[in-house]
Amino acid sequence: MLRVGVLGAGHLGKIHLRLLNESPKYDLTGFYDPDEINGKKVAAEFGYRYFDNINELINTVDVVDIVTPTLSHYDCAKKAMEKGKHVFIEKPITNTIEEAEELSMLEKKHSVKGQVGHVERFNPAFISVKDKIQNPMFIETHRLAEFNPRGTDVPVVLDLMIHDIDAILSVVNSEVRQINASGVSVISNSPDIANARIEFENGCVANLTASRISLKNMRKSRFFQRDAYISVDFLEKKVEVVKMKDAPETPGDFDMILQNAEGIKKQIYFENPNIKANNAILDELETFADAINNNGTPVVTLHQGTQALKVALQIIESF
Repeated sequence: MLRVGVLGAGHLGKIHLRLLNESPKYDLTGFYDPDEINGKKVAAEFGYRYFDNINELINTVDVVDIVTPTLSHYDCAKKAMEKGKHVFIEKPITNTIEEAEELSMLEKKHSVKGQVGHVERFNPAFISVKDKIQNPMFIETHRLAEFNPRGTDVPVVLDLMIHDIDAILSVVNSEVRQINASGVSVISNSPDIANARIEFENGCVANLTASRISLKNMRKSRFFQRDAYISVDFLEKKVEVVKMKDAPETPGDFDMILQNAEGIKKQIYFENPNIKANNAILDELETFADAINNNGTPVVTLHQGTQALKVALQIIESF
């Protein structure tokens, strides 16, 4: 079992603490929170050991799970990596590209592993169809959330849209060519609604919309590729896969056949991938343990987390 310590005991930090405490792959040593009142309260309520010194906790563990505000990700990760500790960092990886790139250098220098908490990679709906998404040419995403003051210290792109950016980059095997975007601040000092159009070198176009002041929650992505349409509902954990193939010479009574202007006939058929229920946060933490124990590559590497941040910051710059 890997000894693990958590930095940050806010809303998400408490979820990480509970899951790490339950996981057979980790031995939860304790946690650190700069707010001593909150730290002692969490310790009293849940029984986790509270460290009032960050260095003491880092020295005691093998893995440091960083669930602090983004501004402190770099400092926390650097402290841990320089002491030879593996790091799990919540998204976004850091506040700046320079910080993220330095963490990748530290990862190599100190022979440790790092993973970024892009949890939608572990969404069971996305996992069930990821291998079916091949060379998509148009992608449309909508990530809408009801207003919650938590997270409004950063633009909606870094709060919500970055989930979709990372998922898109994981299936589009091409460099970004151009980005056009617009954002509007409604209730926060930073944009609450944003739309971005990302054009890739291979011709793929992705249109992303994110809002944190919607009347209902929605997390949907649609992938269009040759002979297939794939829809992923990240919120409801549902997928829809519609494919086309050459129509049989003698169609069945219930076959759905389309014929284009040139007379070419195609048959539409549906696939129902098996969606296995899971706890995505637990899975991302446990696959990181597997990567450490088996000397494998984390599912979401620091480099991938950096690429998602790079695109997110380009979107913000183009507002």
